[in-house]
Amino acid sequence: MTLMEDAQSKKANGLIKSAAKAENLDEEFIRAGVADGTIVIPKNVNRKLQEIVAVGKGLKTKVNANIGTSPDHIDIAEELAKLDAAVKAGADAVMDLSTGGDLVQIRKKILAASPVQVGTVPIYEAACRTVAKGGKISEIDGELLFDVIEEQAQQGVDFITVHCGINKATVEVLNRQGRLAGVVSRGGSFLVKCINATGKENPLYEHFDRLLKIAKKYDVTLSLGDGFRPGCGFDASDGPQLAELSVLGELVLRSRKEGVQSMIEGPGHVPLNQIEANVILAKRLGYDAPLYFLGPLVTDIAAGYDHITSAIGGALAAAYGVDFICYVTPAEHLRLPDVQDVHDGVISSRIAGHAADIVKGVKGAAERDREMSKWRKARNWEKQKEFCIDPVKFAKERAKLPPQQEDVCTMCGEFCAMRDE
Repeated sequence: MTLMEDAQSKKANGLIKSAAKAENLDEEFIRAGVADGTIVIPKNVNRKLQEIVAVGKGLKTKVNANIGTSPDHIDIAEELAKLDAAVKAGADAVMDLSTGGDLVQIRKKILAASPVQVGTVPIYEAACRTVAKGGKISEIDGELLFDVIEEQAQQGVDFITVHCGINKATVEVLNRQGRLAGVVSRGGSFLVKCINATGKENPLYEHFDRLLKIAKKYDVTLSLGDGFRPGCGFDASDGPQLAELSVLGELVLRSRKEGVQSMIEGPGHVPLNQIEANVILAKRLGYDAPLYFLGPLVTDIAAGYDHITSAIGGALAAAYGVDFICYVTPAEHLRLPDVQDVHDGVISSRIAGHAADIVKGVKGAAERDREMSKWRKARNWEKQKEFCIDPVKFAKERAKLPPQQEDVCTMCGEFCAMRDE
């Protein structure tokens, strides 16, 4: 039985118990959420995990970090260093998006080294295999794609992004309406090329029951990908995006019927005044499935600072109900992120998630801020470090001060407003 089926039958399950303990919530609350699909706990049956993390309604906002090689930069040692940096910075999950090198071995090493949940985008490997054999992206074969999905699930991947909402009907909407930035989802663009070139249906949509069978076998969580996510603010909330979202909602219901956990991915680039509507629509059309948003980025002109633009959007989105934030690093739109970029991206997204958790009334969020403020007033630097979101940076900055400034900082010195005397 899958975790969802256990929850629906009220059968005891250690994952639910561990998730409840991590959230400091009642076990029944987690069980009920898993049973009705508003909470997911990604965990492959073939994998052991040190940390069990639940994502969904009423829980702390979680953060994912993307790592992985590219055809132009293949260094598994560096990717493992990124994994370590992401985990140390507080990432709740990582995704291996590798497209260069021995993908099976890279994924094997990441799975073995990661104490947190690991996700992938299987169509990337299918595309790499197709091109390696001299084929075109538009020639990706459905059988190959399902073989890759099965192999990755067997290897132990906890959740997979599958762009099932791109089908002939939604591509027709895209082709008819057009876009300024086109399709920016890599996996989504692959499927659009296939459909436009061959006229055939997306195999992930046409044979969704087959996908469910694999997911159920390994208890892999489906992350229903936003292949038509807007790649610029101008394209936000347009016809292709909403057409795909409507399809994803239907697939959520089919997943739940088979006892397969699922969540819905979301945009992308969204102006501030459209974020609330995007979240409401995604929750409504997605039958309250957990939402996994990339950012969203609230402006398109901040290359080099997109960890900030995404944190602004992520804080708003999570406050309105997004459950899972995919980080964006300072390297977004420029290059493959390095280790420092990964750290900065995770911290930025965690700040956004925590700020939202205060608004959502998540247990312990506001209390943590209160503790920080109490010890700031007392000028107790060690206690402040304990509650700080990045204690390592806190300690480094404090270490720069001269000994005579131990009681205060160098901003105000003896004129510190926090001092009572």
